[in-house]
Amino acid sequence: MKKIIAIDGPAGAGKSTIAKSLAARLGYIYIDTGAMYRAVAWLALQKGVAVDDEAGLTALAAGAEIDMRVVDGENIILLDGRDISREIRSPEVSAAASPVSAAAGVRSYLVDQQRRLAARGNVVLDGRDIGTVVLPDADCKIFLTASLEERAERRWREFAAKGLDIDIEQVRRDIAERDYRDSHRANSPLCQADDAVLLDSTGMSIDEVLQKTLELAEA
Repeated sequence: MKKIIAIDGPAGAGKSTIAKSLAARLGYIYIDTGAMYRAVAWLALQKGVAVDDEAGLTALAAGAEIDMRVVDGENIILLDGRDISREIRSPEVSAAASPVSAAAGVRSYLVDQQRRLAARGNVVLDGRDIGTVVLPDADCKIFLTASLEERAERRWREFAAKGLDIDIEQVRRDIAERDYRDSHRANSPLCQADDAVLLDSTGMSIDEVLQKTLELAEA
């Protein structure tokens, strides 16, 4: 039987890292749903569309060709044929992605794409509403989280590894603000599905978290 695995959780919880590694270990396809919203956010910044302009954002999403591929073992995201995998990981895009993802029109367009991709089965998706809204019938649901301090430290290390000099306290404030926006938005708020397994990764290594998710996926 082909499986659909949904991993939800707040910003900086390590969802993408774990989902990608889990898919690789299982031989599944990894669908980076957050990158799809980041792509629209990046496009909005490029086009000068305000992040609170829902009509403008929806028009961008509807007119954009967003594709995901695996090249040399790496997941890349293409927007209208251009590889923007690096650009969408900037602090500016990270800040814009949350309000963009709250736009009902954008979510409607991208959720349809995500469901079509997931319908092939043997996939791992991560996001904030995969198990609650996008794929409520997923075979395995995991809600991955960690303390605010640990998530800020992880995100700060990611920025540092890319040569970005960002104050860690600013990273912590940005994540706290995003937590609030994501969990209080009217459309598809961040929350744990009733049938999802809570996995708090505070103090755990990547390998430990991956092993636990493997056990849950294969149960």
